[in-house]
Amino acid sequence: MNIPKQATSPKTDYKINDIGFRLILIPFFGIVIPLITGMINGQNFTNWEVKLSFLYTILIAFIIWHGNRFLHFSLRSYFDWINKPLQKITVLMLAIIFFTVPVSVLLLVGWYKLFSGNVVNWNVVSQSALIILVAVIFITHVYETVFLVKESESEIIRNEQLERARAEAQLEALKNQIDPHFIFNSLNTLSHLIEDRPAKAKQFNDNLADVYRYILQNKARDLVLLREEMEFLKSYFLLLQIRFDTAVSLKIKIDEQALDTYLVPPISLQVLAENAMKHNEISESNPLLLEIEMREDKIYVHNEIRRKDLRKTSSRIGLQNLRERYKLTTDKEVVILEEENDFTVILPLLRIG
Repeated sequence: MNIPKQATSPKTDYKINDIGFRLILIPFFGIVIPLITGMINGQNFTNWEVKLSFLYTILIAFIIWHGNRFLHFSLRSYFDWINKPLQKITVLMLAIIFFTVPVSVLLLVGWYKLFSGNVVNWNVVSQSALIILVAVIFITHVYETVFLVKESESEIIRNEQLERARAEAQLEALKNQIDPHFIFNSLNTLSHLIEDRPAKAKQFNDNLADVYRYILQNKARDLVLLREEMEFLKSYFLLLQIRFDTAVSLKIKIDEQALDTYLVPPISLQVLAENAMKHNEISESNPLLLEIEMREDKIYVHNEIRRKDLRKTSSRIGLQNLRERYKLTTDKEVVILEEENDFTVILPLLRIG
């Protein structure tokens, strides 16, 4: 069975729509930091000088922000938190410091050259550079948090898609096991009838065509109406009765309304009927009775045990196949109850709507 494997690929380049974030915070920092440090004082500047000064400091914030943003986005492809957390923190901090501090100081000194007559207040410059550095570290942390959230969401989606693909592949493989097993047994039966009862062989062949048509039509479906499945089981039992006459019989106790109210995986009941035929002695004097009854939201399939002497121990692949199909299709468990003289399989049903 081929199960899809997760392909290894380079680190995904996640896109973040931070335009609004930048439009608000870049002017905010460009105005607030000079006011906090007292770098721009309205008493010593004309209105135009104040406006131009703030434009310059907003430009500083723009350059610092986008420079660090570029460095951060570039370095993400080289380090990740899972495999190299210390290296990531170290490189990121060094990149922030060695870019932010020199560029901030250089641009702040440029501001003094333009607006303060070449008199540089180094105390204000150092204080402003420190505030800018702290702000950059905080913003970088916000960016990294957003990236981690996006990566986590993407990983969850990838895992869900992988699990869905694996489940679909398993289900398809299990469905494909039905056809060869069923057609093999049917051809054996037909071969037996051709030799012993040619007239019955023709009738068997016609019914076999109807039964196999149902399998082909519903193979791709995960669920079918209980009515469809019961009609298919009756058609299948006609094939058995052509071969075994009164040595096999079917007793059904299901309310008519329930047939159009519940869903069941296709071919489920036929698998149980075939399992009963395979493991029990069948004769005219001791016929096999398959009883199907519905209780609440479950189907009970029961037969008495009259074990057949098999050349080798049964692998029970049919029941295991049914269990796995049921689990993948409905997420419900098939219950098998085996006592000394009784064998019962309980199939949970899905109510429509």
